[in-house]
Amino acid sequence: MSFNQLAKDRPRLLIVGGGYVGFTVAQKLQTRIKESGGVVTVVDPNPYMTYLPFLPEVAAGNIEARSATVPHRQNLRDCELIDGRVENIDHANRKVTIRGIDEGPEFELPYDEIVVAGGSNTRTFPIPGLAEKAIGMKTIEEAVSVRNWVLERIEVASLTDSEDAKRQALTFVVVGGGFAGIETIAELEDMARTAIERNDRLKVSDLRFVMIEAMGRIMPEVSKDRAEKVVAELRSRGVEVLLNTSVSEVDRDLVKLINMGDKSPAGELATDTLIWCAGVAAASFIKNSDLPIDERGRLRVGADLRVTGDDGPFDGAWAAGDIAAVPDLTGAGPGGFCVPNAQHAVRQAARMAKNIMAAHQGEPLQDYYHEGLGSVAGLGLYKGAATVRNIDLGGLPAWLMHRLYHGYAIPTVDRKARVFTQWGLNMVFGRDTQPLRHLHDPRRAFEKAAGVKVSDAKASL
Repeated sequence: MSFNQLAKDRPRLLIVGGGYVGFTVAQKLQTRIKESGGVVTVVDPNPYMTYLPFLPEVAAGNIEARSATVPHRQNLRDCELIDGRVENIDHANRKVTIRGIDEGPEFELPYDEIVVAGGSNTRTFPIPGLAEKAIGMKTIEEAVSVRNWVLERIEVASLTDSEDAKRQALTFVVVGGGFAGIETIAELEDMARTAIERNDRLKVSDLRFVMIEAMGRIMPEVSKDRAEKVVAELRSRGVEVLLNTSVSEVDRDLVKLINMGDKSPAGELATDTLIWCAGVAAASFIKNSDLPIDERGRLRVGADLRVTGDDGPFDGAWAAGDIAAVPDLTGAGPGGFCVPNAQHAVRQAARMAKNIMAAHQGEPLQDYYHEGLGSVAGLGLYKGAATVRNIDLGGLPAWLMHRLYHGYAIPTVDRKARVFTQWGLNMVFGRDTQPLRHLHDPRRAFEKAAGVKVSDAKASL
């Protein structure tokens, strides 16, 4: 679709971001707004919604990558879809500046109402060498790359005669002890253990997984007792859990650690793999707007999900999800705001869709209120952790709850069927530990065939 083909004579509800919030709002409103003579326009660089809680399972090979995504064009047929990114929001004049993907053309798009649902990015810090070495766990591409990289390191280690090189290849470091980090390291360790058991040149004791967390505990979303039990389980599996510890510098393959208490050096780790899961930050494009943001870079919104400044709500502006500071009326959220997770995002989107239609019909809006039943986490096959109505669960019951909840929560019947089918096949045939090589460099074979010199430099994530 070219700019000239975009609707110009219909009221436009512009949705910035096609993740949980954007996808859900668009799905719920597309037909009703089309029938009323308007158009819903969704702008996102990706042509799909990524179900982020499944990224650790994609990295571990439990789910195929595409099954953890929900395609826009198949499910938002009554929407106007733009694969691009919003670079500026001028709400005073009701227009945005959009840049097409792959540095495509830039153009302005007018709107009547806007839903800002741009989500979040990986939160990083100005640590020397971090950007050059680490990889996140925030996109489907990162999850696939991590999976293949870890399995490739195992094969590399099995063919080296150098104990130092083997140790470095089989040392996997994950930074961040929240849900993302814990699920990532637990799932990867489970997968790596299976892969090593299938390789007679290595033994499981060759593996070294290290979890680094700057705080004194992990998983603040669950009870302290359950978090301590998760730490105990990880350590029983050989995972080193370093609390009150952070990364001070990354010097090529050497990760230097620091004690967060007295800021003293806390050792070094020689590793080929550094996975960064130390939290998220609101998408930065929102700073290029005339909408109010708080000290953490999030949009200020009211409990009814309208963007709200010091003088009250902004007419025609809505926001929810990770990019917004949504008040948590239950009082359970840190700082009085909802935590940035999928559970809140999906429910906020449903409430927002109802409020948008209520506003169109002159009806009163309702505040977002959700008292969570608890939280669930997968820690590898048949292993999990959960806190449900203040009851702590572990092992198989928690793992089953994790799978049932997220299998239910991913949108569309198509994706639910694919996910449950793949889980079932894995239970029958076992975990798939086959890596796909050179996904980061797919032209490698062709360049070699064409006689072009392929770089001999050491591969990296």
